[in-house]
Parts: sequence; C-alpha cells; structure tokens
Amino acid sequence: MTDVKLGLVGLGVMGSNLALNIVDNGFPLAVYNRRMDVTEQFMQDAGPLAGRLHATESPEALVARLTAPRAIIMMVTAGAAVDSVIASLLPHLDPGDIIIDAGNADFNNTRRREKELADQGVRFVGMGVSGGAEGARNGPSIMVGGAPEAYARIQDAIEAIAADYEGESCAAHLGPDGAGHFVKTVHNGIEYADMQIIAEAYGLMRSAGKTPDGMAKVFQDWNKGALKSYLIEITAEVLAAKDPGTDQPMVDVILDRAGQKGTGRWTLIEALKLGQSASTIEAAVGARSWSSQKELRVQGETILDKATDHAPNLSDNDLEKALLAARIIAYAQGFSLLAEASDHFAWSLDLARTAEIWRAGCIIRAALLDDISDAFRGEMQGGNLMFAPSFAARMAETVPSLRKVVAEAAMAGQPSPAFASALSYFDTMHTGRGTAALIQGQRDFFGEHGFERVDREGDGFHGPWVKQPG
Repeated sequence: MTDVKLGLVGLGVMGSNLALNIVDNGFPLAVYNRRMDVTEQFMQDAGPLAGRLHATESPEALVARLTAPRAIIMMVTAGAAVDSVIASLLPHLDPGDIIIDAGNADFNNTRRREKELADQGVRFVGMGVSGGAEGARNGPSIMVGGAPEAYARIQDAIEAIAADYEGESCAAHLGPDGAGHFVKTVHNGIEYADMQIIAEAYGLMRSAGKTPDGMAKVFQDWNKGALKSYLIEITAEVLAAKDPGTDQPMVDVILDRAGQKGTGRWTLIEALKLGQSASTIEAAVGARSWSSQKELRVQGETILDKATDHAPNLSDNDLEKALLAARIIAYAQGFSLLAEASDHFAWSLDLARTAEIWRAGCIIRAALLDDISDAFRGEMQGGNLMFAPSFAARMAETVPSLRKVVAEAAMAGQPSPAFASALSYFDTMHTGRGTAALIQGQRDFFGEHGFERVDREGDGFHGPWVKQPG
C-alpha cells in the first residue's frame, strides 16, 4: 500500500485545485469531503492524477489511511466549520500529528487553536494561501505561521506547490502561531485598497466619456510600466470583454454592488486595535458597503442635487501617477501594520521576505514588490515605506498627480474615497506639527484628561479652563 502522509479536508474550488497541485508535484494525498458525491466527482475529474489520490469516506477513515506522523490540510470555510473539522479529526490523531488550516482565518482563532491543540500533543499550523482558484492549482503564494519544527515537516511539499519567482519559492514560514494568517489578512486588506483605487480610476475615466474599450487599452499600456501587476492586467481584460448575450461591454451589464468575505474588515479591525492607520483599506471597505446600498443610491440620485456638471479633466498620465502614489501608500500602511503586529505579538516578521513571497502567485503580485523588498533590506527612516529613499523620490514625482486627481474628482462629484484617503495620509505624514493640540485642549476642557507640553517634560498638564486646587 502506498505510504501517504498528507491528507486534505474540503474539496470546494480551492481545496480541489490545491489537492491536484499537491499530487501533480509528486506527493500522494488522501482526501475527504463531507459530501461523498463531491469526492466521487472530484476523483472522476482528476483524470490521470486520480492514481495518486486516495478518497476516504469519513474523518476516521482519512486519518486511518495516513501513515504517522500525519499532516492534514483543511480547506473549509472560516469560523465554526474549522472547529467542527478539528473536533472530528482529533479523536483519531496521535501526538505529533499536524493540522493545517489553509483557508482564510481570523488569526486570533488560529492562535487559540494552536494553544488548544498543543495541550493535546497535536501541532496546528495557520497557512495563508493567496492566488484564487488558478493559484491553488498552479502555484499560490503561501504564508505559514506556527512552530518552526511543524513547518520543517511539511516544508518540502509546501514549497513545491507554491508559485515560483525566478527560481525561488513564494512560500515561507513567517513566524509563530497566527503570523501566517495575519499576513494573509493584511495581504487581503491591501488587495481591497488596490482594487478600490483601480475602480476609482475607472470611474473618473467613465465620467470623462472614455469607453470601456478605450479604458482597456490604457490599462494594457499601464501594465507595461511601474503599475505592472495582476490586478492591472485583469482589469484590462474585464474592460475589453463583451457580454455574449448582448455584445455590450461586460462591465456595463454587471450590477455595481460589490461583495466581500470579511478579510478587509478583519484588517481594519486589527489596525484599529493596534493603533495603526489603514485609511486606504478603510476607504475600500466602506466603498464596498456603500455599493451594497444600491436602492438607496438610486433614490438619492433623484433627491439630492447633482453638485456639478464638471467633467474630470485628467490625462492618462495623471491617473497612472496617482494610481502609483496611492498604491505605494496602501502598501506603506499595510507594512506598517505588519511591523506593529510583529512587535506586539513577538513574531519577528521579515517584511522583506513577506514582499518577496507576494511577487508571484498571489492577487496583489506586482512589479513594485521587488522595490519594496529592496527598501526593507536597505535604509529606511522610521520604518515607513514612503521614507525609503527610492520611494520618497517616487512620491515626489507622483503625488502632484494624486492631488490633481482628488481635486478633479471633487469638482466632478465623482466618489474617490481611496484616492482621497491616500492623499490625506501622505499629507499627515509630512506635517511635523498637526492639529491634535486642539483636540487635546478640548479633551482637557471637558474631561480634565491632561496633556503634554512642547516646552516641558510630563503629561499631566491642564489649561486655564481647569480649576486648580487652592
């Protein structure tokens, strides 16, 4: 009987593609899905790869088919389903076996699960996987968290199935417990911001009268330069596509109501907990929420006066530079959040390596990531990506266009929350004396909270509006 050490639970789109990727790279795999008909269909569709797959009908049978020490990957919906699968596997596992959660997960749950399973002698690995269905099948970016010795046991398989960038695997062990899932969450937050920025550029071009075909050509050109990335590439394809039923531009027949699975919100929540700014991500999450209020927006169009008939007066070059500036700012905020989390949870994240494993396979893969990796390995004041010499020079070149885009959008009444948030963050980060002094004065006035002074040490000072003792 074939010696099988690796199992997989969950044969949805991502799970089935990851399973085929695993066996395609030479690792035999036992699989289990709650519905046996799904397993049977998967085995039929696997074709010649089916000989390396071993279908099982229950969690107990899956564990029994594996040779100890076992490693079992879960590809199931985040939340209660993960705990349910763990509970079904645990009675049959031996000390030293490994459970790997490869789905999107709240890293707080990953930390809890690792501790609970460690108490029972079972290893738990939180593994972020990015790249969608295509990436799962042909090579995703993989972000691993957990005990180093647990990763060492599965490293060969994980690095083999990951995307390859110039001969280097886009998989890495990033830190203990929830580090991998946290990095994946921030990846998705940056993804939200990038998609929203691109959508706002599309909205401005549409307001100026450009056709989807015309926009597609612009995005194709942009994908040859500094903006080269997966999201710019697929945007060009979406804009060029025609609806087979009507021959209308596909984008014109898609309802303008965007979905979300929660990872953008998770990023935002953790940023707030850690006292970090994620304003571009917040803008993107907010914009998706506003998009869901389609009926209310249609009603508002009939009630609220259109503020202006001004059409945006923007060149393709202005939009390209504004997109680059806003993208850099979104990355800067994301990496600042990663750095703060690394300090807070004692993860020792390698930010340069994180950028490197995002260079292929994942949704936010972009030419910019090579430069980001170099920046984190080089000189950078304050740890902020914008302060690295190469990026400071890029900001000087591109922010004037970002200002113009935000101004033209405002004059045209065209929503641009991510562009505007990016610009506000940039302006805040190069303003040595801001406006929070007044806020501190207000807080002291109504709550006697005290404040620091610019000319003395200490933090318990009060203004003349607070009645002093005696």
